[in-house]
Amino acid sequence: MKRIFSFVIVLNLLLTGCAPSKGDIIFQQSTIDALLTGVYDGDISCQFLLKHGNLGIGTFDCLDGEMVLLDGTIYQVKADGKVYMPDPSIKTPFATTCFFNPEKALLINPGTDFEGFEKLIDQAAPNQNLFCAIRVTGHFKSMKTRSVPPQKKPYPPLKEVTTNQPEFYMENVAGTIIGFRCPVYIKGLNVPGYHLHFINCGRTQGGHVLSFVLTDGKCEVDILNQYFLRLPRDIKDFAEVNLSTDQSKELNEVERGK
Repeated sequence: MKRIFSFVIVLNLLLTGCAPSKGDIIFQQSTIDALLTGVYDGDISCQFLLKHGNLGIGTFDCLDGEMVLLDGTIYQVKADGKVYMPDPSIKTPFATTCFFNPEKALLINPGTDFEGFEKLIDQAAPNQNLFCAIRVTGHFKSMKTRSVPPQKKPYPPLKEVTTNQPEFYMENVAGTIIGFRCPVYIKGLNVPGYHLHFINCGRTQGGHVLSFVLTDGKCEVDILNQYFLRLPRDIKDFAEVNLSTDQSKELNEVERGK
């Protein structure tokens, strides 16, 4: 009887679209390949997203900027490089979040760049088949970010949007990097490897991280072993998009400008 009761609870969670809200769970709205092809219509609100995490990254309806979810507050870095406070009703077409509960704290050596940072995390969290949520607080000798302007229909693919993306270069800036390391098998659903966003201490600048050099800082890592994917149910573009092709090359160019 208890087993039947437990099954009914789980089934109800699945049918109502509700994921467990706490624990080592990564919550994701839509897929990265859908975003790459131009599915930019928002599906869930910022208010809804906050029920599933206090740390995360993503974008906004019509691809209007980069999302930074830090300490339970959502910030919007628009194409002018400035940080705004979005209305809770604004929707997102793609986001990744978790309730951050770090298990490891690492000091980062001066002069560490993006590549060196990846090696540091890989050594501290060697199981590449699990997800990692990451938060870095520190001072940066340099920080290069980008954001994206809002798009109008018919939406162009993300690679086309980022070809002429606004990029921002900051020097001697204090702030926070947040993001995720995802396993390679997540290809097509999320970004395999590292996907990071930045916001400065004054909450005035930020964006999608392209490169950086640290002066000093501390990195916290939360290892996550549960994955909840929510797909757009009533978004016409998502229903009609062809997601059968491998878009790894396009994703790599979008993420790092390669």
